[in-house]
Amino acid sequence: MSRSKCSRELYCAFLDVTAERYSALSLSEVAPDALALSHDSISRWLVAERMQPKDLWAAAKKEVHANPGILVFDDVVIDKSRSGKTELVNWQYSGAKHDVTKGIGVVNALWQTSRDQYVPMDYRIWNPPDDGKTKNDHFGEMLGAAKQRQLHPEMVVADSWYSSLANLKAIRSHGWDWVMGLRSNRLVGKPHQQLRELDIPDEGLVTYLKGYGWVRVFRFVTKHGRTDYIGTSRLDLTREQVKTYFERRWSVEVLHKELKQTCGLSRCLANAGRAQRNHIGLSLLTWVRKHKRRQTDNTTMYQQNWEVVKPSIQLALAARLSGG
Repeated sequence: MSRSKCSRELYCAFLDVTAERYSALSLSEVAPDALALSHDSISRWLVAERMQPKDLWAAAKKEVHANPGILVFDDVVIDKSRSGKTELVNWQYSGAKHDVTKGIGVVNALWQTSRDQYVPMDYRIWNPPDDGKTKNDHFGEMLGAAKQRQLHPEMVVADSWYSSLANLKAIRSHGWDWVMGLRSNRLVGKPHQQLRELDIPDEGLVTYLKGYGWVRVFRFVTKHGRTDYIGTSRLDLTREQVKTYFERRWSVEVLHKELKQTCGLSRCLANAGRAQRNHIGLSLLTWVRKHKRRQTDNTTMYQQNWEVVKPSIQLALAARLSGG
């Protein structure tokens, strides 16, 4: 049994204030002397700890229940392309790299009430060699968890990766509506046609989605010439309403960026899968804490990091200028 005096509180505080080094050795060097922490004891603690998605929910549920919002799903790849021994690493497509890469996949569920008001409320680690689950399986699990937690999202929003027939039916079974991307080869109408074969007017097209039922589909062309098809179960929504819902997915992209840049999401050096799982969960917990501080103090996460290092830089700069 580990005798480490490390704790979630200490580890999250470390992730909160550090901006460069995230290793067990670095934590041991800056931890309070009274704890007498060695880097080995921290490493053992990180493997022995059992951080789980329900712990993130415990930290986020008060804010989620306090504000009506939408439920946004997306995944992020923690780049491990230079790692040869790290567990949980699988080949997968990375939206950031626009290519297949080695990394740890994390599927996130975000509760969003406005562009600046959102909080991660659930997550899953994608590792099919161990559990045989797809990202869509994790999506379904988190939908079910949200229902059990008595949530009533105004809308479920995700890109085309998560708009499988099973997922759309699961959302409907919970009594919820959705706005989601649809692949261009989805079959609609009778006789069946692929979406890309249809002439879809600006006001959208009410059509029968094969295996599901009636939906309204819109066609959007990006400034780079890419064509996107976005569908909704709400037949009364306008083009602008659907566009607004779909663009609200941007909050989860901001979340992933802040997790990586201010909470050390991708900086864990441990090889053990359990250590990686704990680090990912504790990074999400750290984000929730920093987000609460952002709300109360009106300061960005980047500014919070700067306020930590600024005094040291001021002292060092003064010393250099004085010839010290």
